Amino acid sequence: MSETQFGFETKAIRTQLERSQYQEHSVPLYLTSSFLFEDAEDMRASFAEEKEKNIYSRFSNPNTNEFIDKICQMEGAEAGYAFATGMAAVYSTFAALLNSGDHIVSASSVFGSTHTLFTKYFPKWNIETSYFNINEPETIENFIQPNTKILYAESPTNPAVDILDLKYLGKIAKKHSLLLIIDNCFATPYLQNPIQFGADLVIHSATKLIDGQGRVLGGITVGREDLIREIYLFSRNTGPSLSPFNAWVLSKSLETLAVRVEKHCENALKVARFLESHTNVELVKYPFLKSHPQHEIAKKQMRLGGNIVAFEIKGGIEAGRKFIDKIKLCSLSANLGDTRTIVTHPASTTHSKLTEDERLAVSITDGLVRVSVGLETVQDIIDDLKQALE
Repeated sequence: MSETQFGFETKAIRTQLERSQYQEHSVPLYLTSSFLFEDAEDMRASFAEEKEKNIYSRFSNPNTNEFIDKICQMEGAEAGYAFATGMAAVYSTFAALLNSGDHIVSASSVFGSTHTLFTKYFPKWNIETSYFNINEPETIENFIQPNTKILYAESPTNPAVDILDLKYLGKIAKKHSLLLIIDNCFATPYLQNPIQFGADLVIHSATKLIDGQGRVLGGITVGREDLIREIYLFSRNTGPSLSPFNAWVLSKSLETLAVRVEKHCENALKVARFLESHTNVELVKYPFLKSHPQHEIAKKQMRLGGNIVAFEIKGGIEAGRKFIDKIKLCSLSANLGDTRTIVTHPASTTHSKLTEDERLAVSITDGLVRVSVGLETVQDIIDDLKQALE
């Protein structure tokens, strides 16, 4: 059986590119800034890229190579590049592929820092962004201009866990010769593979579920080899590369990704069902609840519903703050995808810099709470949420 025929979990555990002369069973750390050459010709050929060889850890390293290869196998991608953070992946991907005068069409609901890139920094370089309403995907073509180069979306979205039809986005991108880039952070490669639906590139913040234990920062972009080549050239010169140590941690994390995400999703569905039954809760959004507006789409493109539950507390922003103050077991943190359940009130924290109209346009009401459901005993999670709600 070839490696390409192995199952997801086997690829995550058995992919190992390099061992030292000691033939380690567990992957060794390659904590070195640079690598040696045999002679002048070896050095020349390596820098000329006539041979595949590690030169400098800002360019490549055995640990980052392994992490990239694993994600590529999991996502069905041709190539990839790993970054120091998820936002480094987002920024470098766009910066490498866009020129002054280009245009982006993006889903209206994107991570706050991505929104800041699109609205504050990219316009400095004459790169503009138009947002389509995530609840009106049929309007996407109205925003496409002659200079549009990229169609971008997150699915599920942050923080309201809306679902976009990836197959539909793929068709539109192909019709208009656009690059389709999908942020797959909330789903992970285990639950969803956007390349199957027409995505050219897939981005992950590896800080979240891929690490899964709140230890390190990391990001990665995988997809078409020709596009990754441009991203690699940009990144080896600008320096946002992932450190070998963090790559080693993340690669080891992938070995348990499937079993962790299965349990996250099991717990999250139970938490969502509890919240849906509570009298102080106005609305619950979880992709695998039948009440979710895009439930059928989620079932078609996702294996399970993920670990993020969004719900709206009756009483608005003050009720949301009081709920946060009463939390005892769960963590109050800006992260997600951790073994520990994390509760966040987006309107007063992560998305507080948006105007009320901007928040409402992406389903972030004053009472919206985002729960990143962890791996604790699920009844303990529910009991904590229950006492805070009451």
